[in-house]
Amino acid sequence: MRESLKSEENLEEGVRREYAAIEPVPEEARVLHFADMVATWIGANANNGTWYVGGVVAGAAFSGAIFTTVVSNPIAYVVMALIGLIGFNVGISTMALTRPAFGIKGSILPSVLNTLQFIGWTAVNTFIGAISISFLCRDLLGWPAYGEEKAVPTMLFGIVLMSILHFLSIITGHRSVRTVERVGVVLILILGVWESVAVFSHISLREIMMWHPPAGKLMPIGSAMDAMVAFSLGWVPAIAEFTRYCRTKASATIAPMIGANLGLFWFAFVGIVGTIATSISSGVYDPNNSDPSTIVSKLGLGVVAFLVIILTSTTANAVNLMAAGVSLTNITKSLKALPAIWCATIVSALVTVIPLFLTSFLHAFILFLDYIGMVFGPLLSIVIVDYYILRKGDYIASDLDDKEGRYCYWKGYNITTFIVWLAGIAIFLLARKQPVFTSSIGATYPAMLATGLLYYLAGRGDITRKMP
Repeated sequence: MRESLKSEENLEEGVRREYAAIEPVPEEARVLHFADMVATWIGANANNGTWYVGGVVAGAAFSGAIFTTVVSNPIAYVVMALIGLIGFNVGISTMALTRPAFGIKGSILPSVLNTLQFIGWTAVNTFIGAISISFLCRDLLGWPAYGEEKAVPTMLFGIVLMSILHFLSIITGHRSVRTVERVGVVLILILGVWESVAVFSHISLREIMMWHPPAGKLMPIGSAMDAMVAFSLGWVPAIAEFTRYCRTKASATIAPMIGANLGLFWFAFVGIVGTIATSISSGVYDPNNSDPSTIVSKLGLGVVAFLVIILTSTTANAVNLMAAGVSLTNITKSLKALPAIWCATIVSALVTVIPLFLTSFLHAFILFLDYIGMVFGPLLSIVIVDYYILRKGDYIASDLDDKEGRYCYWKGYNITTFIVWLAGIAIFLLARKQPVFTSSIGATYPAMLATGLLYYLAGRGDITRKMP
């Protein structure tokens, strides 16, 4: 009897706990259903960051922005499904999946960069959410809003409030995130419909379709593609943190693609038309004003629209903070998963203050997207080729921390992989300056394809690769 109770207690503990990066999630702890993953990835993509990047690519005019959104994102989310399936099969996190290709110690650098990018994304969404809070405080309390004199205290109040909401959303790890996304997705869908109707009540679709940026401000299609692709690929390093808790393969692959595409298409579209509508109504096109709060304020969409922005910031950042925290556990085993997620939340709140002292939030945002495309596009290609082609799905979770095992290489580093990764980054930097790419597909996808091919060729002849 006592043994039975103890067994039940252990089972319950296994279901409730948050697993570190290299700890395979057992079958009994896999609690996420198909609907959970659809809701999670709608919540991750139907957010103010998506709205903002939609506003950024509006500089390619309506037709160019829609083309960019429709073409670039489904490809990015196929990449996400491929990585998600590896996480489901092996049961480990995305950054732990870099260990077989980069080496046990070599995976630390991607993990550091991944932690930084998700803390950065959290800061971006938190800052936009804080802008909305500042406008609400101005309307309700008479406080100065973002962009007005003496608005820093209001913004700091907004950052603190958003950070509290974020902490509550991740307090128990994937379980609290699941609850937040379940509730949030319903409100997002209802309020998103209302907000879409509100935008078109101000400006007709025909006017928006006929609009063109003023001379000198037209964004090349290739540049818009790179911005949008980097935004979508930015979610991929978070996917296995959730798919390893999935019950079925469809939940780990098809569900995230449905949710991510639906959320992104919708809110990027609202961002595109909202930015263009603001330009038409004000007579001034300024991509710096493409953040949702500024658009909402200028179009007079009201309190409910600001609440949408605050809500979507919370649902998106729950995913960001999960990924940042779990990535930390791949860097050091001294941190448990939940405390690592809490630490990421605190650091993100501090980083969010930085944009208050930048002259151009848009400039910092685009630089951030460039960094994601430059670093993570080639990295994801390496992981996909390593798992599906070179190793044919043979990842051994028990060897992931074996310093004498197949993933050790030279002192824990696979030098060949790092050379290929750097080559992929160099290809991206060169391609983005070539007119053939800036006027069409952009540099990110060509760099990913080239990196995958290089890694395949290098991997086949790499005598340091410890195959079984």
